[in-house]
Amino acid sequence: MNPQKLAALLREVRDGTCSPEQALRRLRTLPFVALDGANVDTHRALRCGTPEVIFCQGKTPAQITRIAKTLLAQGGNLLATRADREAFRAIRRADRRAVYHETARCVTVRRTPWRDEGAGPLLVVTAGTSDLPVAEEARVTAEALGNRVELLADVGVAGVHRLLAHTDRLTAANVLIVVAGMEGALASVVGGLVSRPVIAVPTSIGYGASFRGLAPLLTMLNSCAAGVAVVNIDNGFGAGYLASLINRRATH
Repeated sequence: MNPQKLAALLREVRDGTCSPEQALRRLRTLPFVALDGANVDTHRALRCGTPEVIFCQGKTPAQITRIAKTLLAQGGNLLATRADREAFRAIRRADRRAVYHETARCVTVRRTPWRDEGAGPLLVVTAGTSDLPVAEEARVTAEALGNRVELLADVGVAGVHRLLAHTDRLTAANVLIVVAGMEGALASVVGGLVSRPVIAVPTSIGYGASFRGLAPLLTMLNSCAAGVAVVNIDNGFGAGYLASLINRRATH
Protein backbone atom coordinates (compact mmCIF):
# COMPACT_ATOMS: atom_id res chain seq x y z
CA MET A 1 0.00 0.00 0.00
CA ASN A 2 1.45 3.34 -1.07
CA PRO A 3 0.08 6.86 -0.43
CA GLN A 4 -1.49 7.05 -3.89
CA LYS A 5 -3.36 3.75 -3.49
CA LEU A 6 -4.54 4.66 0.00
CA ALA A 7 -5.83 8.04 -1.18
CA ALA A 8 -7.66 6.35 -4.05
CA LEU A 9 -9.24 3.85 -1.64
CA LEU A 10 -10.43 6.64 0.66
CA ARG A 11 -11.98 8.44 -2.31
CA GLU A 12 -13.83 5.25 -3.26
CA VAL A 13 -15.27 5.00 0.27
CA ARG A 14 -16.23 8.68 0.16
CA ASP A 15 -17.92 8.28 -3.23
CA GLY A 16 -19.75 5.11 -2.20
CA THR A 17 -18.09 2.85 -4.78
CA CYS A 18 -16.41 0.88 -1.99
CA SER A 19 -18.04 -0.02 1.30
CA PRO A 20 -16.17 0.44 4.61
CA GLU A 21 -16.20 -3.36 5.01
CA GLN A 22 -14.57 -3.83 1.59
CA ALA A 23 -12.00 -1.18 2.41
CA LEU A 24 -11.23 -2.90 5.70
CA ARG A 25 -10.56 -6.18 3.90
CA ARG A 26 -8.18 -4.42 1.53
CA LEU A 27 -6.34 -2.80 4.45
CA ARG A 28 -5.85 -5.97 6.47
CA THR A 29 -2.35 -6.50 5.07
CA LEU A 30 -1.36 -2.86 5.56
CA PRO A 31 1.30 -3.39 8.29
CA PHE A 32 3.04 -6.43 6.74
CA VAL A 33 2.50 -9.67 4.87
CA ALA A 34 3.79 -12.80 6.60
CA LEU A 35 5.56 -15.19 4.23
CA ASP A 36 7.57 -18.32 4.88
CA GLY A 37 10.83 -16.86 6.25
CA ALA A 38 9.97 -13.19 5.66
CA ASN A 39 7.64 -10.49 6.95
CA VAL A 40 7.26 -8.07 4.06
CA ASP A 41 6.75 -4.49 5.25
CA THR A 42 3.90 -3.21 3.07
CA HIS A 43 3.44 -0.16 5.32
CA ARG A 44 6.89 1.32 4.71
CA ALA A 45 5.86 3.50 1.77
CA LEU A 46 3.32 5.25 4.00
CA ARG A 47 5.77 5.69 6.90
CA CYS A 48 8.95 6.49 5.01
CA GLY A 49 7.80 7.60 1.57
CA THR A 50 9.48 4.70 -0.23
CA PRO A 51 8.59 1.00 -0.33
CA GLU A 52 10.71 -1.78 1.11
CA VAL A 53 13.81 -2.70 -0.90
CA ILE A 54 14.86 -6.33 -1.38
CA PHE A 55 18.37 -7.14 -0.17
CA CYS A 56 19.02 -10.28 -2.24
CA GLN A 57 22.27 -11.48 -0.68
CA GLY A 58 21.65 -14.60 1.40
CA LYS A 59 18.12 -15.16 0.09
CA THR A 60 17.09 -18.10 -2.06
CA PRO A 61 15.58 -17.49 -5.52
CA ALA A 62 12.22 -18.78 -4.26
CA GLN A 63 12.27 -16.32 -1.34
CA ILE A 64 13.19 -13.44 -3.65
CA THR A 65 10.35 -14.29 -6.03
CA ARG A 66 7.76 -14.44 -3.23
CA ILE A 67 8.93 -11.15 -1.72
CA ALA A 68 8.99 -9.44 -5.11
CA LYS A 69 5.45 -10.61 -5.92
CA THR A 70 4.20 -9.34 -2.55
CA LEU A 71 5.80 -5.92 -2.97
CA LEU A 72 4.67 -5.55 -6.58
CA ALA A 73 1.11 -6.38 -5.56
CA GLN A 74 1.10 -3.14 -3.55
CA GLY A 75 1.59 -1.09 -6.72
CA GLY A 76 4.52 1.04 -7.78
CA ASN A 77 8.11 0.20 -8.64
CA LEU A 78 10.62 -2.25 -7.18
CA LEU A 79 14.30 -2.05 -6.25
CA ALA A 80 16.47 -5.01 -5.29
CA THR A 81 20.14 -4.71 -4.28
CA ARG A 82 23.14 -7.08 -4.11
CA ALA A 83 21.49 -9.13 -6.84
CA ASP A 84 23.29 -11.62 -9.05
CA ARG A 85 21.93 -13.10 -12.29
CA GLU A 86 20.06 -15.80 -10.40
CA ALA A 87 18.30 -13.18 -8.28
CA PHE A 88 17.45 -11.24 -11.44
CA ARG A 89 15.84 -14.33 -12.97
CA ALA A 90 13.87 -14.85 -9.75
CA ILE A 91 12.48 -11.30 -9.93
CA ARG A 92 11.68 -11.68 -13.63
CA ARG A 93 9.44 -14.57 -12.65
CA ALA A 94 7.45 -11.99 -10.68
CA ASP A 95 7.50 -9.31 -13.39
CA ARG A 96 8.91 -9.56 -16.92
CA ARG A 97 9.73 -5.85 -16.90
CA ALA A 98 12.61 -6.42 -14.47
CA VAL A 99 15.91 -4.84 -15.57
CA TYR A 100 19.32 -5.99 -14.34
CA HIS A 101 21.93 -3.29 -13.69
CA GLU A 102 25.00 -5.51 -13.77
CA THR A 103 27.66 -3.10 -12.49
CA ALA A 104 25.40 -1.91 -9.67
CA ARG A 105 24.25 -5.47 -8.89
CA CYS A 106 20.69 -4.09 -8.69
CA VAL A 107 17.36 -5.04 -10.23
CA THR A 108 14.60 -2.53 -10.90
CA VAL A 109 11.02 -2.99 -12.00
CA ARG A 110 9.71 0.26 -13.42
CA ARG A 111 5.92 0.09 -13.62
CA THR A 112 5.31 3.82 -13.30
CA PRO A 113 7.61 6.70 -14.32
CA TRP A 114 10.37 7.54 -11.85
CA ARG A 115 9.16 10.61 -9.96
CA ASP A 116 11.37 13.69 -9.97
CA GLU A 117 10.86 14.75 -6.36
CA GLY A 118 14.22 16.25 -5.56
CA ALA A 119 15.21 19.87 -5.27
CA GLY A 120 18.05 19.49 -7.75
CA PRO A 121 20.46 17.00 -9.31
CA LEU A 122 22.49 14.53 -7.27
CA LEU A 123 26.08 13.98 -8.29
CA VAL A 124 27.92 10.71 -7.68
CA VAL A 125 31.70 11.16 -7.79
CA THR A 126 34.23 8.31 -7.83
CA ALA A 127 37.93 8.39 -7.11
CA GLY A 128 38.66 5.54 -9.53
CA THR A 129 37.05 3.31 -12.11
CA SER A 130 37.33 0.42 -9.65
CA ASP A 131 34.85 2.22 -7.38
CA LEU A 132 32.11 2.11 -10.04
CA PRO A 133 30.15 -0.89 -8.66
CA VAL A 134 29.47 0.96 -5.39
CA ALA A 135 28.88 4.24 -7.21
CA GLU A 136 26.42 2.60 -9.59
CA GLU A 137 24.53 1.08 -6.66
CA ALA A 138 24.16 4.59 -5.25
CA ARG A 139 23.11 6.00 -8.61
CA VAL A 140 20.49 3.32 -9.36
CA THR A 141 19.11 3.64 -5.83
CA ALA A 142 18.77 7.42 -6.00
CA GLU A 143 17.18 7.27 -9.46
CA ALA A 144 14.68 4.63 -8.34
CA LEU A 145 13.71 6.92 -5.45
CA GLY A 146 12.88 9.77 -7.82
CA ASN A 147 16.04 11.84 -8.30
CA ARG A 148 17.97 13.18 -11.25
CA VAL A 149 21.44 11.70 -10.89
CA GLU A 150 24.70 12.42 -12.69
CA LEU A 151 27.95 10.44 -12.50
CA LEU A 152 31.49 11.84 -12.48
CA ALA A 153 33.97 8.96 -12.53
CA ASP A 154 37.72 8.54 -12.04
CA VAL A 155 38.61 11.97 -10.64
CA GLY A 156 40.65 10.94 -7.60
CA VAL A 157 43.32 12.94 -5.80
CA ALA A 158 46.18 11.22 -7.65
CA GLY A 159 45.28 13.64 -10.47
CA VAL A 160 43.25 16.31 -8.73
CA HIS A 161 43.20 18.47 -11.88
CA ARG A 162 40.67 15.98 -13.27
CA LEU A 163 38.30 16.91 -10.44
CA LEU A 164 38.90 20.66 -10.66
CA ALA A 165 38.01 20.58 -14.36
CA HIS A 166 34.42 19.83 -13.26
CA THR A 167 33.99 22.51 -10.60
CA ASP A 168 30.79 23.75 -12.26
CA ARG A 169 29.19 20.30 -11.98
CA LEU A 170 30.29 19.97 -8.36
CA THR A 171 28.82 23.31 -7.30
CA ALA A 172 25.57 22.78 -9.27
CA ALA A 173 24.67 19.56 -7.44
CA ASN A 174 22.21 19.68 -4.56
CA VAL A 175 23.75 16.66 -2.79
CA LEU A 176 27.02 14.87 -3.61
CA ILE A 177 27.97 11.24 -3.04
CA VAL A 178 31.74 10.67 -3.06
CA VAL A 179 32.90 7.08 -3.49
CA ALA A 180 36.56 6.29 -2.84
CA GLY A 181 38.82 3.44 -1.77
CA MET A 182 42.58 3.40 -1.10
CA GLU A 183 43.12 6.28 1.40
CA GLY A 184 39.70 7.89 0.77
CA ALA A 185 40.92 11.48 0.57
CA LEU A 186 38.57 12.54 -2.22
CA ALA A 187 35.62 13.17 0.11
CA SER A 188 37.57 15.83 2.04
CA VAL A 189 38.67 17.54 -1.16
CA VAL A 190 35.11 17.69 -2.51
CA GLY A 191 33.81 18.80 0.89
CA GLY A 192 36.21 21.73 0.78
CA LEU A 193 34.94 22.86 -2.62
CA VAL A 194 31.14 22.87 -2.24
CA SER A 195 28.42 24.31 -0.01
CA ARG A 196 26.20 21.22 -0.22
CA PRO A 197 25.99 18.00 1.83
CA VAL A 198 28.63 15.43 0.92
CA ILE A 199 27.95 11.75 1.63
CA ALA A 200 31.21 9.80 1.69
CA VAL A 201 31.29 6.10 0.81
CA PRO A 202 34.49 4.16 1.55
CA THR A 203 35.07 1.17 -0.69
CA SER A 204 37.02 -2.01 -0.11
CA ILE A 205 39.24 -1.24 -3.12
CA GLY A 206 42.93 -0.97 -2.31
CA TYR A 207 46.10 -2.77 -1.28
CA GLY A 208 46.60 -4.64 1.98
CA ALA A 209 47.08 -1.63 4.24
CA SER A 210 43.67 -0.27 3.24
CA PHE A 211 42.28 -3.19 5.28
CA ARG A 212 39.37 -3.81 2.88
CA GLY A 213 37.99 -0.32 3.28
CA LEU A 214 38.84 0.40 6.89
CA ALA A 215 41.55 2.94 5.96
CA PRO A 216 39.28 5.10 3.78
CA LEU A 217 36.49 4.75 6.35
CA LEU A 218 38.73 6.22 9.06
CA THR A 219 39.99 8.95 6.72
CA MET A 220 36.44 9.98 5.89
CA LEU A 221 35.32 9.89 9.52
CA ASN A 222 38.24 12.17 10.39
CA SER A 223 37.63 14.60 7.53
CA CYS A 224 38.48 18.21 8.34
CA ALA A 225 35.98 19.41 5.72
CA ALA A 226 32.65 20.50 7.18
CA GLY A 227 29.45 18.93 5.87
CA VAL A 228 30.83 15.44 5.17
CA ALA A 229 28.81 12.47 6.47
CA VAL A 230 29.95 8.87 6.11
CA VAL A 231 28.13 5.59 5.46
CA ASN A 232 29.48 2.08 5.82
CA ILE A 233 32.07 0.41 3.59
CA ASP A 234 30.70 -0.36 0.09
CA ASN A 235 27.25 0.89 1.12
CA GLY A 236 26.18 2.52 -2.12
CA PHE A 237 22.53 1.82 -1.34
CA GLY A 238 22.71 3.64 1.99
CA ALA A 239 24.35 6.64 0.34
CA GLY A 240 21.78 6.81 -2.45
CA TYR A 241 18.90 6.50 0.00
CA LEU A 242 20.26 9.17 2.35
CA ALA A 243 20.98 11.55 -0.53
CA SER A 244 17.42 11.08 -1.74
CA LEU A 245 15.99 11.93 1.69
CA ILE A 246 18.09 15.11 1.87
CA ASN A 247 17.14 16.11 -1.66
CA ARG A 248 13.45 15.48 -1.06
CA ARG A 249 13.38 17.45 2.19
CA ALA A 250 14.87 20.42 0.38
CA THR A 251 11.66 20.71 -1.66
CA HIS A 252 9.42 21.05 1.42
